[in-house]
Amino acid sequence: MIGKAIRLERIIDRNSHRTVIVPMDHGVTVGPIAGLVDMRTTIGKVVTGGANAILMHKGMVRAGHRGAGRDVGLIIHLSAGTAISPDPNAKELVCTVEEAVKLGADAVSIHVNIGAETDNEMLRHFGLVSERCLEWQMPLIAMVYTRGPKIQDEYDVENAKLAARIGAELGADIVKVVYTGSTESFAQVVQGCPVPVVIAGGAKMGSDEEIFSMVTGALEAGAAGLSIGRNAFQHEHPDKMIQALSKMVHNGATVADAIKVLKS
Repeated sequence: MIGKAIRLERIIDRNSHRTVIVPMDHGVTVGPIAGLVDMRTTIGKVVTGGANAILMHKGMVRAGHRGAGRDVGLIIHLSAGTAISPDPNAKELVCTVEEAVKLGADAVSIHVNIGAETDNEMLRHFGLVSERCLEWQMPLIAMVYTRGPKIQDEYDVENAKLAARIGAELGADIVKVVYTGSTESFAQVVQGCPVPVVIAGGAKMGSDEEIFSMVTGALEAGAAGLSIGRNAFQHEHPDKMIQALSKMVHNGATVADAIKVLKS
């Protein structure tokens, strides 16, 4: 498994064993939203702030390649679905592990919505991708959420525990799930998942303090970092926001410390 280990070190800090991932795959789902119109500029800002890895679709690799500046890990997303689809929770594979290898990826990611009407297809895809990742020694990040007709609250701790465990059971090297709202509840999610767990940033939040408090709670629960998109690349100062979050993730900075970074 040396290949996976070497590639994981490109997206997870070797010293803190944590990561700050910035997902920028939203263009397929909702189009060129604010922050993603000029990919190269936005990527430059979050990389300057200290992001460990950027996550994007295969077609944006060329658009986001900067050719200068600090290196950053590249995660290519294999799943896609649109907000105007008859079932927005359905995700289809639109890229292969082999394509990601050719594009220079350090890892790949997939999206699975447990509880969706097509979750059986997404689970089948998960298994196939996991096998190819093992073959190519490519790290696999699984974004697993509970969304569908039977799901009343995807933030419920039991749902998040199930999502995280499914990711680990099917071969993911890192699992991304929603934050359950408290350190105590999220600790149960981490304890039930034998691979690193990172939290999703979710929809745009009302304040910076709210974001920092969520991150603090997750880290105290044992999270291995975060995967934060809109709350980072749509921030007034994406570089400062990522710098603040990176200090929290890698250096143990407090909410107050993070706010000082934003104001510096």
